[in-house]
Amino acid sequence: MATSSPSEEQLSPNVQSSRPEINTTFTITAASSDHELPSTWQREYNTAVSAGLSSLVSTFVGFPFDSIKTRMQAYRFRSVLDCVMVTKKTEGINGFFRGVGAPMISVTIVRTLSFSIYAQCRATYTDALNRLLGEGYIVDPSGPVVLTPEQKATPGPNLLRALPVYFMSGFTAGGFIALFSCPFEFTKLSTQIELLMARATHAAMLDSSHSAPKYEPKGTLESFKDIIRKRGILGLYSGFRYHFARDALGTSLYFSVYESSKQLFSMYNPNGGPPGPLVIAISGGLCGIFSWAVLFPLDTMKSIVQRDILTRPPGTPIKKRSFQLFNPRMYRGLGVSIARTGLVNMTFFSIYEQLYKKL
Repeated sequence: MATSSPSEEQLSPNVQSSRPEINTTFTITAASSDHELPSTWQREYNTAVSAGLSSLVSTFVGFPFDSIKTRMQAYRFRSVLDCVMVTKKTEGINGFFRGVGAPMISVTIVRTLSFSIYAQCRATYTDALNRLLGEGYIVDPSGPVVLTPEQKATPGPNLLRALPVYFMSGFTAGGFIALFSCPFEFTKLSTQIELLMARATHAAMLDSSHSAPKYEPKGTLESFKDIIRKRGILGLYSGFRYHFARDALGTSLYFSVYESSKQLFSMYNPNGGPPGPLVIAISGGLCGIFSWAVLFPLDTMKSIVQRDILTRPPGTPIKKRSFQLFNPRMYRGLGVSIARTGLVNMTFFSIYEQLYKKL
C-alpha cells in the first residue's frame, strides 16, 4: 500500500535543518537564447569584418600624412610645411594620395588578417598558460568570459599576467603579416617617391640650361609590374628584414598598449560598464603613437634602404649604411607620423569597436 510523503509542516525542525542548503547564487555560463554569448566562429567573423571596414576608412583618412612622412624620410626637406608646399606645387592634391591604391587593398587585408590572427593567438596562448599555471591564472577581458567585480576593481594582477600574452600574440600576428604586406608596402613607397626620384635623376643628368622632360607618374599597378619586370618576384621583398622587425615588434607594442590602456582607463568608469567611446578612442590613439614613436627609427632605416634599392639598377649592390639611433635624420617626419598614426588609430578603433558590437 502506497504511503503519502510527509508535508513540510509535518517535518520536524531537526529534519528540516539536516537538509543540505541550496545555494541560490550562481554564475551564468550559458546564456539564454535572448542573450546568447557569441560563438567562436561568430567572434572571428565579427573581428574580420569589423577590422576590414574600419581599415578602409582610417587608411584613406591618414594616407596624406603617410605620404608626407615617407617623402621626408627618403628626401631632404626643410620642414613639414616645406614638404607639403613642394608636393602641392609640383604634384597637386593628387600627389598626397599618390599610391593610395596599394594600401587601400593591402592594409585592409593586413588588418583583417592581423586582428584575426591576434585574437586566435591570444585565446590559444591564454588557454596554454592557464593549463600550465592553473585554471583562472589569466582571464581574457576581451574574450567571452565576463570579469568578476573584484577583477574589474583590481585589474592590475590579471593585466600583468596577460601582458606577455598580448605581446607574443602581437609578435606572431605582425611577423606573419609581414610576409604578405612587404610587397604592397614596397610598391607604395615606389609610387610615393617616383617623382622625387625622377627629378633627382634629371637634375644629375641635365645642366641648368636645360629643362627636365615631363615625367608621367606610374600608377600603383604599373609600379607593381615594373618592380617584378626589373627585379623579379623577390624584388618585392627588398628590405624585408627591416620590414619584418618593424611589423613584428610594432604589432607587439600596438596590441599590448591598446589592451592595457583600455583596461586601466575602465577602472575609472563610474558606471562599471564596458569601455566607452572616449576610452576606446584614447586607447587607440595611444597604442598607435607609442608603437610608432619607439619603432620610428627602424621605419626610417627601412625607407632609406628601400629607396637606395629603387634608385640603383637591378643587381647593383646598394651602399652599406651605418645608422645611428640618436641621429636627428632618423626622426625626420616623426611629428607628422605621430599625427597620422594617432588620427588613424583613433578612427580605426572607434569604428571597429562599434561595428563589432553591432554585428
